[in-house]
Amino acid sequence: MASIEVSRIDYARYSDRQLAAIPLIVLLLALAVLGGWYLTTGTPVTPGIDFTGGTELQVQSQASADEIQATLGTESVNSVASAPNTYLVTFQSGETDTLVQQARRAGYEVQSVQSVSASFGGDTQRLALIGVGIAFAGMSVLTFALFRSFVPSVAIVISAFSDIVVPLALMNLFGIRLSLGTVAALLMLIGYSVDSDILLNNHVLRRSGGFYESAYRAMRTGVTMTLTSIAAMAVMAITATLFGIPLLPEIGTVLVFGLTVDLMNTYMLNMSLLRWYMYEGIAR
Repeated sequence: MASIEVSRIDYARYSDRQLAAIPLIVLLLALAVLGGWYLTTGTPVTPGIDFTGGTELQVQSQASADEIQATLGTESVNSVASAPNTYLVTFQSGETDTLVQQARRAGYEVQSVQSVSASFGGDTQRLALIGVGIAFAGMSVLTFALFRSFVPSVAIVISAFSDIVVPLALMNLFGIRLSLGTVAALLMLIGYSVDSDILLNNHVLRRSGGFYESAYRAMRTGVTMTLTSIAAMAVMAITATLFGIPLLPEIGTVLVFGLTVDLMNTYMLNMSLLRWYMYEGIAR
């Protein structure tokens, strides 16, 4: 894999508090968004029909989204970027056949239908949340087992937590609903986060050389991997959007959010905690 030239950052110019401030402020803002969303909607992230149950119709019409929404009495009508005059219409309840007939009577061409029962959606949501919780807990246990030191391990766990929370907040702001696809993206983010953070911690704590030289060696590999992944996910999201491929645009977008946040958390937050541990924590 080709290496990206990574500029040396003079970390000595910045205190540990300065390095950690920006990632922590971003994390607090994300938590505030999720908290505000919970107070106003009852859920920290808007769930899709995978979790709430309902019916999603893809219809084609010369009418506008507002006209379709008024005619069919639905809360969600989204245009399909890759297909002109095509919309995704979501109903949270109602018989599928009745909704299809209603759309056709209104003169809309129904191109596809997706339906999920409310009970199945609820079970799916519980299983998805359990899966994310188990993955995060397993990652935390593995991290403490690998390093057996509180500060380096906590640095990885906090970074991984932020890599999940910030994309969730951005999903709300960009109108991306929580679905099986976005949950899969969040699970992948746990793996990406642990990979980059363990790489940094391993170079600093277990390789020869001074702190800054070891950190720079880790950055050359870690930044290259993360930027390559960001580029790949961005291309996937754009291509899937242009060709109207479902699910992939949301997965790619969430991964771009999370990987970008991971760069900040790994080389600012984790770096500051590691430096404090190496120069002050061990000595004390």
